[in-house]
Amino acid sequence: MTLKIGIIGCGGIANGKHMPALKKVEGAVMVAFCDIVPERAQQAKAEFGDENAAVYTDYKELLKDASIDVIHVCTPNISHAEISIASMEAGKHVMCEKPMAKTTAEAQAMIDAAKRTGKKLTIGYQNRFRPDSAYLHKVCENNELGEIYYAKAKAIRRRAVPTWGVFLDEEAQGGGPLIDIGTHALDLTLWMMDNYKPKYAVGNAYHKLSGRKDAANAWGPWDPEKFTVEDSAIGFITMENGATIVLEASWALNTLDVGEAKTALCGTEGGADMEKGLRINGEAYGKTYEKHIGLDAAGVDFYDGAGEDPALVEATQWIDSIINDTEPVVKPEQALVVTRILEAIYKSSETGMPVFFD
Repeated sequence: MTLKIGIIGCGGIANGKHMPALKKVEGAVMVAFCDIVPERAQQAKAEFGDENAAVYTDYKELLKDASIDVIHVCTPNISHAEISIASMEAGKHVMCEKPMAKTTAEAQAMIDAAKRTGKKLTIGYQNRFRPDSAYLHKVCENNELGEIYYAKAKAIRRRAVPTWGVFLDEEAQGGGPLIDIGTHALDLTLWMMDNYKPKYAVGNAYHKLSGRKDAANAWGPWDPEKFTVEDSAIGFITMENGATIVLEASWALNTLDVGEAKTALCGTEGGADMEKGLRINGEAYGKTYEKHIGLDAAGVDFYDGAGEDPALVEATQWIDSIINDTEPVVKPEQALVVTRILEAIYKSSETGMPVFFD
């Protein structure tokens, strides 16, 4: 069985993750490419499609092709929900790049559309498919850490503000590092804890360094006039069972304690972190211990293709879930909770008050 795939949005994330991975997946072929910049769609066709692949500038025209089975939504956050819902209503399964949507209401509408149409929906949280994440998830599944009651979700860059596209545009993206990279760290943490019931969240989004001109930055100085999103954000989440999560996200912060898409977990029987490779800690026979997990390709085999690029593992399991009619690893209901928490932290920052969940 071969699935025909349409790519909507042929920018950085499509070229950096989705299209190179899909090109390697057996049973998947990219037959349509859409971008509001025609040259980007043409280039994507040339590199990842064949001579018969179609090129569009209007995603609605692409969706009229009844032969397309799957859509990958790789557009700015503002259009995730609109395009995903239209795709499912056109009879396509949807992989939407993270975050699920700008708002909780939009994310819920996506889930409603999936239920209404019977189409599969998943969100692009590829960090779940890293070898360290896969191993740690097995540890958590087997309850080796006991009850996880405190965790840290870390997505800290010292000076790495993305200056291209619409990353700095609050209207198009819904936020900055919190919604961009903080979303990965929070997804990993909730997945490890297997806890998707938040009680309340409180936090602050900071605009402390965004106004600096000629600032040091991995991709060159940003334009302060265009930097309308936060440069860093800190959130504190309390779950219904009393567990707490600290979420840290930054593109620009005066710190040497950096790291992206990492989690640290503290449980009743042990703990784990990703600070120096994957480390498990605990106590036995009256002594404390620390284990460093070897993560070469041969040592991790929890998903087919483990040890490969996480993007390839993500794409492979997604295509397999459609062919074999199984659940994708990243469930939309889980991604909805991530969006709810991120939205609550932004709201708390605006109001100066904690935000309680229904």
